[in-house]
Amino acid sequence: MSADTVDRATSRVSPDDAKPMSAAYRRYAMSVLLLIAIMNYLDRNVIHILAEPIKNDLGLADWQLGLLSGLAFGLLYTFLGLPIARLAERKNRPVIIACATGIWSVFTVMCGFVQNFAQLALARVGVGVGEAGCTPPAHSLIMDYVEPEKRSSALAFYGLGPPIGGLLGMAFGGLVADAYGWRTAFWVAGAPGLAFALLAAVTLAEPRKTISAGIEKIKDNTPSLVATVRLLASKESYRFMAAAQVLKVFIQLGYLPFLASFYFRNHADQLATSASAVGEKFGYDLGPIGLLGISLGILSGLGSALGVLAGGALADRFGPSDPRCYVYIPAIAAIAGIPVFVGAMLASSVGLSLALIAVHAFIASIWYGPAFAAAYSISPGNMRATNSAILLFLSNLFGLGLAPLAVGIISDVLGASMGVGEGLRWALIILAMAGFLTAFLFWRSARTLREDIES
Repeated sequence: MSADTVDRATSRVSPDDAKPMSAAYRRYAMSVLLLIAIMNYLDRNVIHILAEPIKNDLGLADWQLGLLSGLAFGLLYTFLGLPIARLAERKNRPVIIACATGIWSVFTVMCGFVQNFAQLALARVGVGVGEAGCTPPAHSLIMDYVEPEKRSSALAFYGLGPPIGGLLGMAFGGLVADAYGWRTAFWVAGAPGLAFALLAAVTLAEPRKTISAGIEKIKDNTPSLVATVRLLASKESYRFMAAAQVLKVFIQLGYLPFLASFYFRNHADQLATSASAVGEKFGYDLGPIGLLGISLGILSGLGSALGVLAGGALADRFGPSDPRCYVYIPAIAAIAGIPVFVGAMLASSVGLSLALIAVHAFIASIWYGPAFAAAYSISPGNMRATNSAILLFLSNLFGLGLAPLAVGIISDVLGASMGVGEGLRWALIILAMAGFLTAFLFWRSARTLREDIES
């Protein structure tokens, strides 16, 4: 099937052809999708602040922590994304999202009952199975809910899920773990998702249901996975931006699981002193885990949220006049973030280090809205869920599956001679250097982006 045929088919399945959707309902639907995205990333990332107590309780090595955050979670998450996306091209997307939310919430709760590494790894696999069904259908819905000129900002709004979910996972996970233990933290993180699953199933609209004519023909014209991959692979700009996104995710998912461990190993005394000072001032023994969880959650979470919004606003401001800005913006941000992150790793003061992490979180999150808007602008409407799943498949295969494990192995190797704190510090600095290649790949994709969008 040619791109023209696909465009003609998908042009008849759009929000404009459906029964009018009020602005109030659009805001509500976007809010529900954001809440689900927050739970997605909260349940995914709460293990990061719990890594050290889990390590000590179950007697794990760094490579096992990396496996729990990466390959154990990402294996089925990565490979199920594509078939679920294909299902989302034809079936009820809110129902798919609701089922996925329920599954990952149940397995997050189960993480609190495990007794050994193997059981925790299997529970994390279950979390990944559920979360595979969230983002591709959600991105596809957003592209149908929102006008073309506002899609970067809408995707960026949905992209607030990772930083806010990370913030809540770090802050509440740390507080609950300090007060009641790491197992309770998993229970508290997982339970609310069951309510959001019901909310999605009952209240989110499927725009395809309101199309008045032509729906069966358009279903028949939905391109195959092979046709979709062939079309996207034929676009030079897509190949470079996909590689850039893969590397960007590799970097981000490589350092996130170890950030809390970095501070516990290199700034433990300062954290303990600060926690005691905060406890004396407010009359509450926060504890080092609680203090670090709140600090990382608020600083990096708010920084990331502002970065996502800024990236979406910049893309909507400059992208319509020159689509190359969709990839120029993340290219510049990729370079700018490197010295800030290295400074955070080398700072002797925990306060300065955390402040730099907040700045880095802002810069490192700018890419989300522009990059996805650029990728989706290349593909027709009935390829968008599959397009999203392809990007997530590639990103998670290398980023989620391999990055934490690679950092853990490098940390263990360096730590054997440098000590566990220094080994982890330099493993994270080495990872940050990949940002130079990320910037080049984004910049290079701009060469043919305008032609690929128009073709």
